[in-house]
Amino acid sequence: MRPLRASANRDIKEIKGVTKSSHVTEASYLKNTNHMKYLALLFVSVTFLSNPSSNAQIAKATSMKPTLIFVYGLWADRSCWSKVIPSLLEKGFNVISVQNPTTSLEDDVAAATRAIKLAGGDVILIGHSWGGFVITNAGDDPHVKALVYVAAYAPGQGETVPSVSEKAPGTQLTNFVQNTDGFLTLSKEGVTKAFANGLPPDEQNMIFCVQQPASENVFKGVTSHVAWKQKPSWYVVAAEDHTINPELERLMAERAKAKTTVVKSPHVAMLARPKEVLGVILDAVQTVSK
Repeated sequence: MRPLRASANRDIKEIKGVTKSSHVTEASYLKNTNHMKYLALLFVSVTFLSNPSSNAQIAKATSMKPTLIFVYGLWADRSCWSKVIPSLLEKGFNVISVQNPTTSLEDDVAAATRAIKLAGGDVILIGHSWGGFVITNAGDDPHVKALVYVAAYAPGQGETVPSVSEKAPGTQLTNFVQNTDGFLTLSKEGVTKAFANGLPPDEQNMIFCVQQPASENVFKGVTSHVAWKQKPSWYVVAAEDHTINPELERLMAERAKAKTTVVKSPHVAMLARPKEVLGVILDAVQTVSK
């Protein structure tokens, strides 16, 4: 690269001596002037490329932010994060929303694990509802720096959905579950009364239409890794949740020693209170980035 820089300097000096007063034609003058501009740009480019530390500093600044990985729960899809993700993208975060199969705990953890590998660096896992089971079991990966539970299960060792749910009174959700060939969905009444109660009717209708059927097998999944025992955790309690009892949410948050925020919200807090959920996620980012 050094001979190129020397050549560029020499050519620039030679062209600087060419003026309109010299015995050159107008066309020759313009040609040489353009040549000089080209060489000046070349000189700057060579200087930048010969200083790899500048590129490294830019890359480091970009990579300092962890990738945010979202995992939805049962009877939802990736659109449930649509009020949170755009704000994070505007702030320059890399975001992955996992296509959670909701076929078994093992399948769902495998999907989250692939997302962690795809991120290629530090990540924060954010789980809603059943997604809490997923991030608890997938979160022991060394690249996971924090866990954020949004009205989500935070199970302990050996726990299943039925066993952890026994720690608090049940909810009315089970009255609205429909079974079709071993896959479970919510009735429209279940969405409006127990899952997305309080949301505008158009949003409730959208949730009902896009809900992903969940296999019965998810309720058999046994927790084998408890990431919240080693990783800092945040928890959003939905005070008007009719899907997971808010008492159970508080219990799980306390057990995980999670920094807890209570919002007046139904189960889908990220749709009902997106600003508050966003604030919790950003607090987690700021804390682990110190």
